[in-house]
Amino acid sequence: MTWKDVEFIFNRSLAFSFSRKKFWFLFPVLASCGLIAVFCRTLAVCSGEWISMSLTFLPMFVSTAVLIAAGVIIIRIYHHEVKGLPLSVRKTVRDSGGIMLEISSLAIPLVLTYLALWVTLGFFYLMKMIPGVGMVLKVILSFGPFLLVLGLLVLSVLSLAMLFFVTPVAALRSKFNTLSEWKQKLLENPFTHSALFLLGLFPVLVVVGLLSLAARIAGSSYVEATRTLSIGFTWFFIMLPFCAMLTPATLFFFNFSAESYVFMQRKIKI
Repeated sequence: MTWKDVEFIFNRSLAFSFSRKKFWFLFPVLASCGLIAVFCRTLAVCSGEWISMSLTFLPMFVSTAVLIAAGVIIIRIYHHEVKGLPLSVRKTVRDSGGIMLEISSLAIPLVLTYLALWVTLGFFYLMKMIPGVGMVLKVILSFGPFLLVLGLLVLSVLSLAMLFFVTPVAALRSKFNTLSEWKQKLLENPFTHSALFLLGLFPVLVVVGLLSLAARIAGSSYVEATRTLSIGFTWFFIMLPFCAMLTPATLFFFNFSAESYVFMQRKIKI
């Protein structure tokens, strides 16, 4: 892979990231994921530390199952756009129903692993509440919550990697063995795949960082909601433009994942 190859697939992915059809398909999906995040964050306001931790990570893993199915449609539409083929979003969705359900089920192990880590974390919160020895156990066993939270963060990165590597395999092949192909691809050239993953994720991280910073500054200087219901509605109305501006970056992420998959397949064949 040369710099010209990366430049070409990056520019083409970016050029097709502002399609109206794909925007109006993906924006409601992101808004639905955002609504789940707003609901969980609103509940976390009046919850304890353990519940609040759960409500922080839960929307991410639920959204993975939704986005990996939506990504199949996005990549198939992108394939038609690049090839200059006739495009029908409804027909693409109808023809992809089976594969969307199949690939969404791959998020179930992530959710189950997350629940196992969260429940284990709850035992540490319980032990620190034991009268007399709770504070001592809290200090001695502090490595436990550290490792469990680290595991949750690693699981979050894995969910993003699944969106990038698995989705194009499902979208561009009628029959696939997702997990085995994903492992095989990564083992063949882990450096190139990691570099492509980070490059595809970079615009999303930049946009999310800017939007989150703007939301935090606006929330601290303008929004003064004190009731839980008011806070929930405030985040909801901030979430809508947040998701709208995040949509092109997410489209680029899926476009670039498809380009990377096709390029690496050609490289393997050569």
